[in-house]
Amino acid sequence: MGNEEAVDKKFTWVIKNFSSLESACLTIHSDEFVIAGCKWRLMAYPKGFQNASHLSLYLMVATRKTLPCGWRRHVKFRLTVVNQLSGILSQQRDKEQWFDQNVTLSGNHKMLLLTKLYGKKSGFLVNDEVKITAEVDVLEVIGELDVSDAPIKVTQPPKRIKLNDHGASVKESINVYGFQVLPSQAESVKRILERHPDITLEFRVKNQHMRTSCINLLLNIIETLCQALQDFSIDDLSQAKKTLTYLKYSGFKVDWLERKLEEVKKKKMEKQFGKTRMQELEEELKVFKKKCSEIEAILEKEKEELNNLKLKCSETEALLGKEKTKVLAAARTPRLTLDDFV
Repeated sequence: MGNEEAVDKKFTWVIKNFSSLESACLTIHSDEFVIAGCKWRLMAYPKGFQNASHLSLYLMVATRKTLPCGWRRHVKFRLTVVNQLSGILSQQRDKEQWFDQNVTLSGNHKMLLLTKLYGKKSGFLVNDEVKITAEVDVLEVIGELDVSDAPIKVTQPPKRIKLNDHGASVKESINVYGFQVLPSQAESVKRILERHPDITLEFRVKNQHMRTSCINLLLNIIETLCQALQDFSIDDLSQAKKTLTYLKYSGFKVDWLERKLEEVKKKKMEKQFGKTRMQELEEELKVFKKKCSEIEAILEKEKEELNNLKLKCSETEALLGKEKTKVLAAARTPRLTLDDFV
């Protein structure tokens, strides 16, 4: 499928025979690569995911199926499609994401427009190869590393979480109003439960692992809504809506969060509509400016012709004046008499 190379925090993936990947639903994966003691993979939809007009690209936790319960990885990453001719990049903004058992991959649905990718002189598809890079900075690891002896620069040292019979962390977790949460989550969970004391009145789940999963889902939704509008898509908000429905079904009273989600969705759609409208107005402005230039050129030509006509009028008026003078002079000449002839 391609050549792969990992150097420090950067991984390069070269996808060969790219144009032969015809199926719109086909997904392709890179080989596993290790950064900061964690194994990763890149996943791509060559014909786009839910949008057949763009290449879709994601960073994925390679060992997501074998990691123990409670694992989390806080990562800042950047995905890039490399222009192999000019060096110009098509890339998303730096993205910061918590990966866990509910969120195992993250990326960009609309990484690069396919018409641009396949453009003959675009530089993104050279010798039927597409070159992709992933820059991954692991900020925090909760749980086990895939490569235990790897040097890692993190905000906190990696922790091996010891779980009790209910799947909850014994030492590393903190009990906040009956929920076992990580120390980094404690303050947020406390503020939420105190601000909305009725949120768990109908929540009857006793299993501590399930309770922790539900509170994590709630935090994930809030973290998503706190991001800048350009950092998530309408599809992300739709997924958040489905997650909220699950939480409501589980007994969480989250009407307040549902209203906030609708507000954010409205702003996101307004931004998208505004951006589209701006593009339409820009195109209209180009047309109007072109017409103005054409009319101005016509006006200049007409102005020149008008000046020529004025000049001819002046010359004709001068000639007319001379002829009038001759006619008047002839009229003043005395009439001839017989004496003029005899």
